[in-house]
Amino acid sequence: MKNSVFFNFLFLLLSKHKSKHIAIFLISILIVFLSASILFISTTLKKEIFSTLNNQSDFVIQKINSGKTLYTPVSWVEDFRGINGVDKVQQRVYGQYYFMPEDVYFTIIGVDFFEETINKNIKDLLAQLEVSSFLEKDSMIIGNGIKKLFDKYHYFDSYDFKLVNNELKEIKIFKDLPKEANLVANDLIIMDINLAKEILNIKDDEATDIILNVPNNLERQNVKEQLILKHSNTKILQKENLKKEYENMFNYKGGVFLILFIIVILTFTLILYQRYSMISLGDKKEIGILKAVGWSIKDIIKLKIMENFIVSFIAFIIGCIFAYIFVFILNAPILKNVFIGSSNMQNEFIFNANVEISTLITLFLFFIIPFLSAILIPVWKVAIIDSTESMK
Repeated sequence: MKNSVFFNFLFLLLSKHKSKHIAIFLISILIVFLSASILFISTTLKKEIFSTLNNQSDFVIQKINSGKTLYTPVSWVEDFRGINGVDKVQQRVYGQYYFMPEDVYFTIIGVDFFEETINKNIKDLLAQLEVSSFLEKDSMIIGNGIKKLFDKYHYFDSYDFKLVNNELKEIKIFKDLPKEANLVANDLIIMDINLAKEILNIKDDEATDIILNVPNNLERQNVKEQLILKHSNTKILQKENLKKEYENMFNYKGGVFLILFIIVILTFTLILYQRYSMISLGDKKEIGILKAVGWSIKDIIKLKIMENFIVSFIAFIIGCIFAYIFVFILNAPILKNVFIGSSNMQNEFIFNANVEISTLITLFLFFIIPFLSAILIPVWKVAIIDSTESMK
């Protein structure tokens, strides 16, 4: 049979049966749309978070007492700097400040602007910052979420922080961070490290914790032991462990959605099987005519499989396009909260377009194989109908 004749008849059949396929077509779009949206959100968030983690220091050292985290002496920086294999040791200052009008907390980060080893994430946020102008007065850089709250309460140029002694400290708003940084900086305030210590009531000779790098992976376990020998009352956090925790979190949430997806696909497969198992009088007559003009059972099965493949493929493409628009243009309203959970402040972060071809191929196979498998047996039953009987 010539391919041109086959495909001409195939598209004529699709046009004739469009009302027959419409319900399955719409359900298929919905399933692909939801599945692709979840995959796009998960993949994008995972990439952003792991990109941030990759720029973090290898070790975070905190001082503890009876399981309680305390402020860490700055003198530990010099103690740890003498350990072989250790690089870029520095103090880190951060903490939360309570904003009473909205019952939310701001995250304050203190930065030593003359320190060459500033975290790369902070460097990116502070790109093109004029340090001299910034340090002329007590100034701060605020996240987009804080900017909205300050505007709401008419703090356009500065904000008065309440210190532990109930005095007010006026801090000038130097600039606000772009909305594109909302995922990591929505509730962030960046200021000079000494000013941050004053706001957070941290002594000059103390820090929140100490961070350092160990360039050689093989030395990290040995360095960890040396850190404990220097100061036994420490809690050591490794970047690898943080990555594993986030990986487990994404795997857990992804696993839940995978189970739901499998349940939906199995249910959909059963519906398809029952739908195509009901052989109508029109189907019988079509088969009889095709056999009468010389079509083989193989040709008829091929025709029916191709007919349903085109329906499912178009539904898959449309579902993926809708998912792309929903996630990367509309920012996945409601659905994104399933992954980020409840937030201290409303976060209107923007999803950066991130679509992996391997993800789409996997989704396509998980969708198309059950779809075609469900109709294979019903199609075979239709194809083997005796042409004489079907023409009656």
